[in-house]
Amino acid sequence: SPADEHPVKAYGWAAHDTSGHLSPFHFSRRATGERDVQFKVSYCGICHSDLHSIKNEWGVSRYPMVPGHEIVGVVTEVGSKVSKFKPGDRVGVGCLVGSCRTCTSCNKDMENHCPTYVLTYGAVYHDGTVTYGGYSDVMVADEHFIVRIPDGLPLDAAAPLLCAGITTYSPLKYFGLDKPGLKIGVVGLGGLGHVAVKFAKAFGVDVTVISTSESKKEEALSRLGADSFLISKDQHQMQAATGTLDGILDTVSATHPIPPLLSLLKPDGKLIMLGAPEKPLEIPVFYLLAGRKTLAGSGIGGLKETQEMLDFAAKHNITADIEVISADYLNVAMERLLKADVKYRFVIDVANTIK
Repeated sequence: SPADEHPVKAYGWAAHDTSGHLSPFHFSRRATGERDVQFKVSYCGICHSDLHSIKNEWGVSRYPMVPGHEIVGVVTEVGSKVSKFKPGDRVGVGCLVGSCRTCTSCNKDMENHCPTYVLTYGAVYHDGTVTYGGYSDVMVADEHFIVRIPDGLPLDAAAPLLCAGITTYSPLKYFGLDKPGLKIGVVGLGGLGHVAVKFAKAFGVDVTVISTSESKKEEALSRLGADSFLISKDQHQMQAATGTLDGILDTVSATHPIPPLLSLLKPDGKLIMLGAPEKPLEIPVFYLLAGRKTLAGSGIGGLKETQEMLDFAAKHNITADIEVISADYLNVAMERLLKADVKYRFVIDVANTIK
């Protein structure tokens, strides 16, 4: 059916201006088309980028905005040409709901690099409508952009893997930092960082957590299984670790100094930026020239790699550490997220609190 004939009524929480305050919101999604999957949302993770977006800190926000791109639930309806899913399946949607499907990147299963990819919320879909995310009770998406949640993963703790999981898994694989015996650093032990440690350890990599906070040392070493811990503000510790790491995943989204991190790398080492600080980086080029080091960036992966990541997570029992909240706690959660007061990912119990 055409999207405007039988729209799907939805209920969620939305931001309406740059204050970032979220409130209940009724809206419509497109009808379930012939290649679409509709599912009842069970849980939705809260990503730090949701906080940036609702406050328009990147300057591209559209209101009203229903955030959320770590969305999991159970299929309720499929279109006539859907072949991969059926009602009752456990599924998820991450950061993307569309791409051109014909460009070089799409043909290489890297829809995330498509020049015309469509984000899960706050973007314009192919039919001209604005996309709404997972802080809502129902989701409709093209089956190509739906992933299967393996039975071994609990839905609530699997939700953040759709962003934090793929954002850390993808660079470990692409930059060759997934080989047993390598030594890598993870900067920041937050929503991304704690998952990065888990994936790296599952690959058999030696992991050093790099943090400004001494209070996270025991957590990193004892519970998450990191091999060592560095206080980035301690010059003696940093100097002693100079030239010891093959690669570093930098997950910090606040502005912070980069040269000290480059100094930790071995020759030909790689520093990969996963966080998105608001201010431009300042890096004396000498730190790159000395040792032929690489400074790179990485975001999410394509749909094929996202499914691969979920299957790997199920095999190695990797989930995010979460705090499940009700929808009416959302604004408090955002205030806490701003202060990094969560271990390590808020997840909204959508099924029980948004209906």
